[in-house]
Amino acid sequence: MAIHGKKYSAVAEKVDREADYSMDGAISFFQENPTAKFDETLEFAFRMGVDPSKSDQAIRSTVALPHGTGKDVRVIVFATGDAAEAAREAGAAEVGFEELIKKVQDGWIDFDAAVATPDAMKEVRKVARVLGPRGLMPNPKTGTVTDDTAAAVNQLKAGRVEFRMDRNGNIAVPFGKRSFEKTALLENAKAVVDAINGARPASAKGTYIKRCTISSTMGPGLKVALKEISA
Repeated sequence: MAIHGKKYSAVAEKVDREADYSMDGAISFFQENPTAKFDETLEFAFRMGVDPSKSDQAIRSTVALPHGTGKDVRVIVFATGDAAEAAREAGAAEVGFEELIKKVQDGWIDFDAAVATPDAMKEVRKVARVLGPRGLMPNPKTGTVTDDTAAAVNQLKAGRVEFRMDRNGNIAVPFGKRSFEKTALLENAKAVVDAINGARPASAKGTYIKRCTISSTMGPGLKVALKEISA
């Protein structure tokens, strides 16, 4: 069982465990009740009503947060030539091809997102075992396999967040920092909800989202009313 400090316990005691919070109410709660000295991230946790064992019910997509994540996103790009130069000019943290692949193979993972050009993917697959489990493998479905490396880098640094359902049917999506204006957090949160609903598999039947909570990095989870997040 997890052991929490006095600060967490004091905040957790204020949570109404029987209540279904609005997104506005949950955000206000965490802004008024910090559980850490640093600027915590607010995050959604969705429990999905689809079968994660069925490939046609997999959920994976991206969301562009209108106000960003509040984080300096480090993006690396596997590319050569003009695509590599464009990525550098867009502010990629590191750009390269064979030498960058070797660096990742050797255990370097000091980045938040990876982009690759289509012609680089054959070699990039050599590090799939490193990138895949961390959700960092470039993928055409999320726009991270592209010749337009500058656009991909700009979108990722501006606040495009990738999400996917895990093997237990859960999806976690961060949507900003506690220090953001509440209106900005609400707009980011609504963008996430719209993206989750928009990613519903065609084969999904019945209740799509079974449960949703919002939490801060070091704080408890608040259950969000399903009417707030239903499509």
